[in-house]
Amino acid sequence: MPVMRFLIIPGIIAAFSVAVIYAALQLDLSPPMIVGDSLQPRVFPILLMVINLILAALLASGYWKDPPGKIHWEGLQTWGSIALFVIFFPITVYVDMMIGIAVVMFAMCLLWGERRILVAGMLALATPVAIFFLFDMVLRVRFPRGLFTNWYYG
Repeated sequence: MPVMRFLIIPGIIAAFSVAVIYAALQLDLSPPMIVGDSLQPRVFPILLMVINLILAALLASGYWKDPPGKIHWEGLQTWGSIALFVIFFPITVYVDMMIGIAVVMFAMCLLWGERRILVAGMLALATPVAIFFLFDMVLRVRFPRGLFTNWYYG
């Protein structure tokens, strides 16, 4: 029988996911004139949180079957990643989300051991560009305004 304290994290993840789903369900439906044949704004967070709930259930199941051993403090990569996620927020809010993704991805590649600067740079540029055009052209979702998005949206 597993120690119940290992089920706290999956429980917190599940509670957060349910709270986001509840909040998303409170959003008003957008009129067809605005969204056309695309998805309602609340569909995406609900989909992400359902995936999150499934992953939390898998995590809890894994802990139930095989509880983890003693937890050791993590190294530079873990704390560096946390710092990069903290840095991502102000870059996103005050500069641009796509630039924030590129900067953090580049630094994360280097932090986790990628030594080929060109590979890290190409990944850091290609990923936000692909995300941007997927959301803009396929899903028809606009990103918050910033340096790049102001230029693109005109």
